[in-house]
Amino acid sequence: MLGPVILAASRSDRMRRLISAAPVTKQVVDRFIPGESVDDIVPIVEELTGRGLELTMDVVGEDITTPEQAAAARDAYLALVDRLRGLGLGERVEMSVKLSMFGQALEGGHELALANVRPVVEAAAAIGTTVTLDAEDHTTLDSMFAIHEELRRDFPQTGCVIQAYLFRTEADARRLAEAGSRVRLVKGAYKEPAEVAYQQKHEIDKAYVRILRTLMEGEGYPMVGSHDPRLISIAQELARRAGRKPDEYEFQMLYGIRGDEHLRLAAEGHRMRVYTAYGTDWYGYFMRRLAEKPANLRFFVRSMISKG
Repeated sequence: MLGPVILAASRSDRMRRLISAAPVTKQVVDRFIPGESVDDIVPIVEELTGRGLELTMDVVGEDITTPEQAAAARDAYLALVDRLRGLGLGERVEMSVKLSMFGQALEGGHELALANVRPVVEAAAAIGTTVTLDAEDHTTLDSMFAIHEELRRDFPQTGCVIQAYLFRTEADARRLAEAGSRVRLVKGAYKEPAEVAYQQKHEIDKAYVRILRTLMEGEGYPMVGSHDPRLISIAQELARRAGRKPDEYEFQMLYGIRGDEHLRLAAEGHRMRVYTAYGTDWYGYFMRRLAEKPANLRFFVRSMISKG
């Protein structure tokens, strides 16, 4: 029941100031966000890919209030592409973007976000990689899917994210499970009303399995976003039943969570991609990591107590 409370706190300026000022916070944040700049993150990319893992990179920051900030977010991703260019890792390192960072919530936001994200997708394609559009709260999804469809006309490898807790997602999955599509399935990490989303964990888990079956039986490329051991086992079984080879789907997990499992899956021949975030505007991302999993919150509270 703490998840909704934490998600509410993620939008509170007072809580942002309180948590950001706590001396221990940076030590805990570093578990999930291993750097603030491109220079910080390149050694992480080299280390993880050297251990047989793949990555998707996220420049954190969602509280965009001006077109100038949206343009700065675009430029931050372009700087990342520029640094990745010399690493020669191709599709082993892709990028994840939140359209809110590109101005989606501003006046004329749909067109602004499309105009800002397109150069990033173009630049990614030029170095042999791609971009996945992250899902945010349910009010933004029609715009996200429309931008995804528009980008795929020129860059069909562009991926998107769907969230199991939303009632609409089973229909979205059927539409997206087509040849050439790349779809990451996650449980969902925003506070959504009961009118649009399942509220109980067991309901979300059952929806996740139904949707994953649709993706595995479809013609696209499923990306299994979960740390849940049971769902990972189910994903492997669904892939086997659908006749998928290990390179015809992948697992995705967050940096800082179940690192040993990342390596185990990669060692077994699975494609294992680590969602790796960096940047200075880390608060919203960090709070959702706490809300998603009680163990993350316990880790933070213990650290606060032991260092206090």
